[in-house]
Amino acid sequence: MALTTALRSLSVLLVLVLALAGKAMAQSVLIPSPPQIAGTSYVLMDPKSGYVIMDENSHERLPPASLTKMMTAYIVERELDEGRLSMSDMVPISVKAWKTEGSRTFVREGTSVSVEDLLKGVIIQSGNDASVALAEFIAGSEGAFVDIMNQQAQLLGMKDTSFANATGLPAEDHYSTAYDLALLAKAIINDYPENYPLYAEKHFTYNNIRQPNRNSLLWRDDSVDGLKTGHTEEAGYCLVASAKRDETRFIAVVMGTRSSEARAQEVQKMLNYGFRYYESERLFRSGQELMEARIWGGQADQVSVGLTEDVFVTIPRGSRNQLESTVDLDSVIKAPINVGDELGRVKVSLNGTVLVDKPVLALTEVPEGGLFKRLWDAIKLFFVQLFQ
Repeated sequence: MALTTALRSLSVLLVLVLALAGKAMAQSVLIPSPPQIAGTSYVLMDPKSGYVIMDENSHERLPPASLTKMMTAYIVERELDEGRLSMSDMVPISVKAWKTEGSRTFVREGTSVSVEDLLKGVIIQSGNDASVALAEFIAGSEGAFVDIMNQQAQLLGMKDTSFANATGLPAEDHYSTAYDLALLAKAIINDYPENYPLYAEKHFTYNNIRQPNRNSLLWRDDSVDGLKTGHTEEAGYCLVASAKRDETRFIAVVMGTRSSEARAQEVQKMLNYGFRYYESERLFRSGQELMEARIWGGQADQVSVGLTEDVFVTIPRGSRNQLESTVDLDSVIKAPINVGDELGRVKVSLNGTVLVDKPVLALTEVPEGGLFKRLWDAIKLFFVQLFQ
């Protein structure tokens, strides 16, 4: 009977044990409309699931101003992670870097500055001179560095982004979107968490000049821990900010507000709305076994099935005990099986809406059995399918 059940079209309903034992099924959660945001475009995203909670014109191409430096910093962090750069490396300051206009770290031509100080200058002080110096050191020239920026943007899925410099100073064909910048913030947070604390630092002093981080939410909201501000006459006032409360993190992006105060207020409204009505839940852990599947013709009769990455969902607060998950396995699974082979799909739904649809994979290897085992399993499989 158990064998027949394991093979029966294998649509297995797994009710996720996400509610406290004995707790009654929650009623539908009531959520008001998102607040009105005074900006040209905006988006509120969960960086773990990628779910967009609210947005407006989030794919409209706009000048990103100094939000550009998020990509400059991301590439520096990638170089550090891959061992091609170290924080202690000394970077020579060129005339071009020294003369770059706009916000500055006040590096001096002819001197050498550590990568660490320049990275802090980019992230905390929004230094255009520091950005150019790092770009030249990594790629040989700012133009070559821009090529890397645009390649990296495509790898991150930033489909509506084009960079023309490392600073965000106004330039032709230099644009991005609120959604793309949220993707970039997500990558900064998730890919290089060891460097992310730099985005929360409130001040940085270089050359005896102490400058504050322009993200005023760092002083107003203890849950905010980054990321970057931007402003030009063309772009208006822009802000990408992230906050974490308990185990939930959100990223808010606003572009084209009227003032530095307005961008902070609008992002705060988005974050407050998100945390008030939504939460992020990890449903499955990487390597977690969901079930065992019957294998035919293998050295073992069962294979462990699960996922090789964490799976998160963004759901209304109070609805976690309404989640349901369905695992659909292939009707007949034959050895040999390698780790990572796709054996079916898992779907997670909330009130009939599918939130997750991902392949389930073999977590263990099952080599092909000997001749006698394969023949015996073939006979058993024949009769099982016959009686089904």
